[in-house]
Amino acid sequence: MDLSPNFSLAEMSKSQSAARRGWTNDPPPPVVLALRQLCRVVLEPLRAHYGRPVTINSGYRSPRVNRAIGGAATSQHVLGEAADIEVPGIPNGDVAIYIRDWLPFDQLILEAYTPGVPSSGWVHVSYREGRLRREVLTASPRKGGGMAYAPGLRL
Repeated sequence: MDLSPNFSLAEMSKSQSAARRGWTNDPPPPVVLALRQLCRVVLEPLRAHYGRPVTINSGYRSPRVNRAIGGAATSQHVLGEAADIEVPGIPNGDVAIYIRDWLPFDQLILEAYTPGVPSSGWVHVSYREGRLRREVLTASPRKGGGMAYAPGLRL
C-alpha cells in the first residue's frame, strides 16, 4: 500500500527487530492514517527539496517492538507519528536545519550526531495533525548508556 507517491506502508513499518523475533509489525488503521500524514506533510516535501530518496531507518513500531528495543513508553513511533530518517549524501545536520526552518513538525531531534562528521547519527521527526509543539532537540549518547537531550540543534 502506498502512503504517498514515494513512501509505502511496507517501508514505514519495516522492522528488523520484529523480523528477527518472528513478529509482525502491522499498524492498525488509525496508525496508517497518521503515517500517511507524516509522509504527505513532512517526508514528501523533504524528498522534493533534496531531489533524492529519504531513507527510513525506523517508522512505525508496534508497542511490543518498541518495548523490545527499549523505546520510550510515550514514543510517537507507536502512534505512526514519527520516523528516524536520513537523506543519503546530505549531512544529517543540514537535513535537521531544513526541517526546522521550512517544514511543519511536532518534534525534531538530531540524534547521535557528531559535529564534523556529516553522516553521523540520524534525524527523528514527528508530525501530528493540529498539535505541533515545534520542539527541537539534540540527543547525544551518554557514557553510561542512554541519551542526553539538549534544546536546539547542536552542530
